[in-house]
Amino acid sequence: MDDRERRWAQLMQAALVGDGPAYERLLREIAPAIRLVVQRRLTRLGAPTAECEDIVQETLLAIHLKRQSWRTGDPLGPWLWTIARNKMIDHLRRRGRRAEVPVEDFAELLSAPEERPGTEAADVERHLALLPEKQRDVLRAVAVDGASIGETADRMQMTKGAVRVALHRAFASLSARLRTEP
Repeated sequence: MDDRERRWAQLMQAALVGDGPAYERLLREIAPAIRLVVQRRLTRLGAPTAECEDIVQETLLAIHLKRQSWRTGDPLGPWLWTIARNKMIDHLRRRGRRAEVPVEDFAELLSAPEERPGTEAADVERHLALLPEKQRDVLRAVAVDGASIGETADRMQMTKGAVRVALHRAFASLSARLRTEP
C-alpha cells in the first residue's frame, strides 16, 4: 500500500467515526484520481469521455452510501476501484454498450491535476436548489454534512424509512438532471 492509499485509509477511518473535515478531504483527494482513471478507461473503450463526470459523481455517491461497508483493516484502494469499475460498467450498460473493465486498470492510478477550488461547492448548491425542500434538506444532511439516516430522521422529525425514501428520490432526481445537462 502506497503513502497516498495509506493516507486515504486513515481519512476514511476518521470519517467513519464522525470526522467531517477528514471525510471532505478524502472526497476532494479521491475525486480527481477517480476522474483520471475513468477518463482513461473511457478513451480506451472508445466511449465518449464527456460521460466521465456522470460516472465520477455516481461513484462518489456510491462511496458515500456504502462507506460503512468498508472494513477498516482492509486497504481502501481495491474497495474504491471496485466501486468505480462497477459504476462505469453500469453507466455503459445503460447507454447500450457492453463493457468489460478489468479492475487492474483502476490500480494504475496517477496524480490528477488540482481542481479549481470552490467549483464543486457551487455546483452542489446549484443542484441542491433544484430539489424540493424536504429532499434537499435530507440530501444535504446525509450526503453533504455526513449525518447518518438516524440522525437526520431525529433532526427532521421523520422516520428512518421516510429519510431513505427522500434521499433516494433526491439522488434519482439529481442523477436524471446530471444526465441531461450539457
